[in-house]
Amino acid sequence: MEDRLVQLEIKASFTEDLLDKLDQIVIRQQDQIDRLTREMLELRQRSPADDMPGLRNLRDDLPPHY
Repeated sequence: MEDRLVQLEIKASFTEDLLDKLDQIVIRQQDQIDRLTREMLELRQRSPADDMPGLRNLRDDLPPHY
């Protein structure tokens, strides 16, 4: 019985350690998401809405020999 209790305590310890690591990963990812969101908003403010590169006609970028 005591051996079983020790095994459960070991598993609980590993689980707690894993949970702490995953929590730190989630925190870092959220920081990165927040930073990227701020960058995207800054870029949108700098660029006029009608001059978005995604709205260009791709045929305008074809080399002259086409």
